[in-house]
Amino acid sequence: MRLSPRTWTLIILAVLIALAPLSFPSAFYFRIGALIFVNGLAVIGLVILFGYAGQISLGHAGFAGIGAYSAALMPVHLGLHPALALLAGAALSGGLAFLIGRPILRLKGHYLAVATLGFGILVFIVLNNEAQLTGGPDGMAVEDLGLRAVSDALGLDLRTAEVWYWFMGLVLLLGAFLALNLHTSPTGRSLRSLHDSEVAARTLGVDVARYKLTAFVISAVYASLAGSLQALLNGFVTPDVAGFLHSIEWVTMAVLGGATTVLGAVFGATILTALPQALTVFQEYEHLLLGLIMMLVMIFLPMGLLPSLGKALRRGETI
Repeated sequence: MRLSPRTWTLIILAVLIALAPLSFPSAFYFRIGALIFVNGLAVIGLVILFGYAGQISLGHAGFAGIGAYSAALMPVHLGLHPALALLAGAALSGGLAFLIGRPILRLKGHYLAVATLGFGILVFIVLNNEAQLTGGPDGMAVEDLGLRAVSDALGLDLRTAEVWYWFMGLVLLLGAFLALNLHTSPTGRSLRSLHDSEVAARTLGVDVARYKLTAFVISAVYASLAGSLQALLNGFVTPDVAGFLHSIEWVTMAVLGGATTVLGAVFGATILTALPQALTVFQEYEHLLLGLIMMLVMIFLPMGLLPSLGKALRRGETI
């Protein structure tokens, strides 16, 4: 039986997640892997917004900040379990995306980019200045998922980097599964029609405003979940999680790996999360080399690394 591209994507991701630990020389790399999965989840959300619907956002880290501080504040002030706080933060981000998306998604191009950038900066300013609630620039601690009690009951330590690696890997697979199903659904086809031409989509009866808002809300939920998971992983959160540079990192990951594919999103997240670790040997030249590599990729492989590689392989098969 011939497998669909959706199934192949999930199989490839599952195999890579399962086999990667075989090359890890220490537990530190399990933590890097978990961070890759967190970033990959957020970038998959941007693929839905960029690659499917053709919309741009430079402020999605703002939703990550909402998710992260929901996981930190709600257990303390509302008595919610951290897992429920994570879901509540995702719902809050989705609701806020729905409210602000209706007016700002009427904008296009760089106007839309600036509007979303303004939202991200606003969230960062609030988190940074409300020191009595959020701890200000110093940040605040985040409760764990209740793993301490479970660990004591089972006699196992479930708070290790290895456990977080496998947990984040499962979450990434779930996020990829939902995004791939969306891609092949009627809603996904409507979203992809917006990417090609909003005028043509409207002519064919697609509710352009509705589907643009749908993509924006879904991508905001992905970003919020990524922010919450990162806060729970680190056990600490600062306003930098909602910073402008964090948004730019995610956009760069999407563009670098290939903004139209889920596998490309994870590929880009892997490169930009792991590469700085490899370039630490160059110390002060690290950011220079990282920027140079990204510039070369964008100049010579404008479709992104993974789509360009796939195109080259198909061309070779034809020859």
